[in-house]
Amino acid sequence: MKSSTLAHQWLGRSWKPFVMTLGITSLCLMPPAIAQEKLLRTLTVSGRGTEFVPTTLTQVRLGVEAQGKTANEVQKIVAQRSNAVVDLLKSRQVEKLETTGINLNPTYRYDNGNQTLTGYSASNIVSFRVVTSKAGALLDDAVKAGATRVDGVSFIATEGAIAGAQKVALKEATQDAQAQADAVLDVLNLTRKDIVGIQINGAFTPPPRPMRADAMEFKAAAAPSPVIGGDQQVEASVTLQISY
Repeated sequence: MKSSTLAHQWLGRSWKPFVMTLGITSLCLMPPAIAQEKLLRTLTVSGRGTEFVPTTLTQVRLGVEAQGKTANEVQKIVAQRSNAVVDLLKSRQVEKLETTGINLNPTYRYDNGNQTLTGYSASNIVSFRVVTSKAGALLDDAVKAGATRVDGVSFIATEGAIAGAQKVALKEATQDAQAQADAVLDVLNLTRKDIVGIQINGAFTPPPRPMRADAMEFKAAAAPSPVIGGDQQVEASVTLQISY
């Protein structure tokens, strides 16, 4: 009994200091970064940059279309003329030459609700790129070779020119975001400090604006057809998170 009482008293005396020691240790281990994070104030701004680069290439869609009594007859005519047009384009070393459409459809006449087969219509469409300064003369020569329709013309810049414009647009977007932050902080009598976050939302080129040409039969002009390009727009957006 005596030894049990002494052990109980010893444990009772030792327990309270032990608890106090644990409490003090827990306070000392609190990470100081938690308090610092609560004091960090940030401003998030997005800037935009836009550049215009001259276009030097022309994207063209043209083809051959023919009508006839039988499908076989029409298909032979289109194939013959299409081969002549493609051979011409290859000889001029156009870029990205590819077939974009092959069609063969029956044609009908409608009389008082009655449908009568009258023949067939076929077409073969190709697309390609050529230097804009050569586009007019090439279109005229394509007509002489057998092309009967132009479905569309659009103007684009070279890949190198677009890449250079994208870098400039990104720089402008970053400067725009910083200027916005300075304008806001200046009104509030605050000072811009460190950039703690950067997000590039994109540096892209909108698709070239097409110059539509209705599908129609036409004759080659006596002088080269005028084809004049314009500028292509390149845009960029950057978001900055700035401490103050």
